[in-house]
This record gives sequence, structure tokens and C-alpha cells, in this order.
Amino acid sequence: MTEPVTIMIAGEGKNALGSGLMKSLLAHFRAAGDAPILLTGHGDAFSAGLDLREVASLRRQDMEAFLRLLERLVVQIFDHPAPVVAAVNGHAIAGGLILALAADRRVGTTNGRARIGLNEVPLGLHFPPVLFRAVQYALPPSTREEVLLEGALHDPQDALRLGLLHELHDDPVGRGADILDKLALIPPDAYKAAKASLRAGVTKRNTLEDSKFVADIVPAWVSPDLKARLSAMLR
Repeated sequence: MTEPVTIMIAGEGKNALGSGLMKSLLAHFRAAGDAPILLTGHGDAFSAGLDLREVASLRRQDMEAFLRLLERLVVQIFDHPAPVVAAVNGHAIAGGLILALAADRRVGTTNGRARIGLNEVPLGLHFPPVLFRAVQYALPPSTREEVLLEGALHDPQDALRLGLLHELHDDPVGRGADILDKLALIPPDAYKAAKASLRAGVTKRNTLEDSKFVADIVPAWVSPDLKARLSAMLR
């Protein structure tokens, strides 16, 4: 059995996903090869989302590169051939939660102060198509509209009800490691094949989507209205 690998999201603030951190996480996942992975956050947060200061500073070309980088990281997690368990040890918001949703299993903290949710739509952000499909895959059909359209931030109990988490535990990292150990006992080739079949096509890009991404989605991320909202949030 290949030994499991722990990858920690560790960045400024509440592990904000800036370009540097995303490149580092991508490198760690690639270096892990076919090993089972436990993904968790440093300190009292999993990841509170994208680095909004960086997002607010980017022009169109740089924003396209930033979003492509985020997409590559999510695809790397989503398509990892071995089990991936996310130990959601604290806040998991927007892009941070998307990383957790790309995992096979999600164990959340019981700390009621943690906030978990996808607040992109209320912020005026447009989901890149591949990320949207990965989120759709992970969410129960019965709660997708509530989670995505309302964009509220939830406490762990509510996140469990909505299907953002599979279970809660006082020690999500320890519990996540136990789950990963059990999943790692499954014959790797069979697990890899079944996972690939289940997730087939979710992360595949197409020409039409790429055109929409460049023509509509990237401009929305650099619009004056969005930059004004982000600037107000960062004051």
C-alpha cells in the first residue's frame, strides 16, 4: 500500500488562495503521484477563499491566468487517481470550499464558529465552467440551488445538512486520516478505474466553453463594479 500524504493549505490570512499558494499546492499534488492524500488547512481555517487583494489588483490578461491556475488546481484534486479526503478544520469559503468539494470525502469541524459556503454569486462572481461542473458533481441535487444561488455562509451543522460535508468530528484531521487509511486498503487499480468512470467528462474543457470563458467570465471578474465591491470589502 502506498503511504498516504498530507498536504496542508498554508497561506496568509486564513490560508487565502493567491497565485503563489496555488502553484505550491499544485506542485505538492503532482509530487504525490498516486498516493492517497489528506488535504487540510493550517491553523484554524481550511481556506477562506481566494486572495481578494490579488484578485482586485489583476487586469484582464492576468485574471485569465489566475483563473486558469485555480482551474488546474481543482482539476488536479478532482482527478487524482487515489483517495483524497478533505479535513475541513475551519472556514471553507468560496474557492477554499471548491478545493474541499473536489475531494472524495469531506470531514468538517464541529466548531460552530466555522463558516462554510459558496458566496460567489452574491459577490457578483461568475463560475468558470469546469469549476461549476465540479461543484455540481459534489453537491446533492436537492440543495444545489440553495447553496449556489443564495450563496450563504453556513455553520458546520447546516453545511452537513446541505451536503457540503459528509460528516463532522471534533478532530477532523484525525478522523480524516482514519477514513483515508480505510480507503487506501481498497485495491488501487479498482479504485482508480471506478473513480475515473464516475467523474468522466466533468473536468474536460471544450471550445465553446473556452470562448465563453474569455469573452464573458474573465471580463466579469475585472469589471469596475466587482472591483468596487472587493475594494469595499477590503477596507
